Amino acid sequence: MKKLISKISQIVRWAMAIFFGTTILTVVVLKFFPVYYTPLMFIRLFQLDEVKLSHEWVSIDEISPSMPLAVMGSEDANFQEHWGFDFKAIQDAAEHNKKHPEKNKHGASTISQQTAKNVFLWPGRSWIRKGLEAYFTILIEVFWSKERIMEVYLNSIEMGPGIYGVQAVAHEHFGCDAKDLTANQCALIAATLPNPRRFSSKTPNKYMKKRQRWILDNMRYVKPLEK
Repeated sequence: MKKLISKISQIVRWAMAIFFGTTILTVVVLKFFPVYYTPLMFIRLFQLDEVKLSHEWVSIDEISPSMPLAVMGSEDANFQEHWGFDFKAIQDAAEHNKKHPEKNKHGASTISQQTAKNVFLWPGRSWIRKGLEAYFTILIEVFWSKERIMEVYLNSIEMGPGIYGVQAVAHEHFGCDAKDLTANQCALIAATLPNPRRFSSKTPNKYMKKRQRWILDNMRYVKPLEK
């Protein structure tokens, strides 16, 4: 019995060492190399009615400076101040959801958390996935700069059915490169991010336009992304 327990313990230790070693190594490698594909991109291929994967990696220097302002104004105003988790936003969302359980739930995922989920994990709400999301969020906050997190986020985020990243959505919806997007266009793209498969920056409805105006107003108060 003791030998069996010892063997199991040894296997567990090796499994943990391999897990931590490979995940840390992957995060360090992706600090320097583009992220061309993510698990979500392949998962969506089987969920969409048509097979489509539009994605083109561009550096942060080739993206309109209004785009980081728009996503921070929309998704995560404290992105440059927190260490991956915005605890005040989490508390506010929890209080809102408790008071208004019948309405749409408010989320509090930061750009760092969304990047960790998009690049390393799969969609879902299980505790295992949330735990892994927290783990990878800590890793990228430790090993990547805020600029790198934003660069990967803007290149990997889903921005429409089969459309991933700001360069792809700029081509598909506005007929330009990411560096040429206007502030209005960036705010419109950011307005889709709560549900990019439902809302389109190409054919915005009244709700989208109202959200666009709100984001444009918020952008005035967001500090530009530090290099």
